[in-house]
Amino acid sequence: MTDHLLFVTHSEVVIDPDQPITDWPLSAVGRTRMVQFAQTLAAGAVPVVGVWSSDERKARDGAEIIAAHLGLDPRIEHGLHENDRSATGYIAPPEFWEVVAQFFGRPDESVRGWETARDAQARIVRSVERVLAAETAPGLIVVVSHGGVGQLLTAHLQGVEIGLEDRPGNPGGGCWIAIDRQDRRLEGAWRDIEDYQASRVAR
Repeated sequence: MTDHLLFVTHSEVVIDPDQPITDWPLSAVGRTRMVQFAQTLAAGAVPVVGVWSSDERKARDGAEIIAAHLGLDPRIEHGLHENDRSATGYIAPPEFWEVVAQFFGRPDESVRGWETARDAQARIVRSVERVLAAETAPGLIVVVSHGGVGQLLTAHLQGVEIGLEDRPGNPGGGCWIAIDRQDRRLEGAWRDIEDYQASRVAR
């Protein structure tokens, strides 16, 4: 897999209702998964030329782990953050998932004061384009971001309405898609980072 951007959702986090969501770190399980993913990337034949993330702690944690294994400096693209939910802060399940369904189901409305899905989609597409423009060397670019905006990016790449896109299957995160850097084509469906490991080992 050459000249692709890997869009990776952060893995499992420490949920702390008393802390801002943007400050939640990766959990021990999440860190272990990202270390294994980083080791696979480091052992691959295709060089990773850049590692990027949003400025949220959980995404930065993942990017820092990957970059450390590759001898790179992680970079921040501020627009890669999750959809802005600061109007409500933490909402416990199952209510949270009900609000998420409204977010995707009414993409032009601000649900409970959240950023609209349409605005978040435009932002994540612009941010990915900025990363692609900044990295000119051939190879893999790894972007560690978030599941919600990852779905919105997928809808854009698939050319479907928000809410009809393919979605990551792992509720804990740690999933990836590959985007061709030349024609911005989505290659394949969402897969767990362990599946990327298996595909690399099999080659």
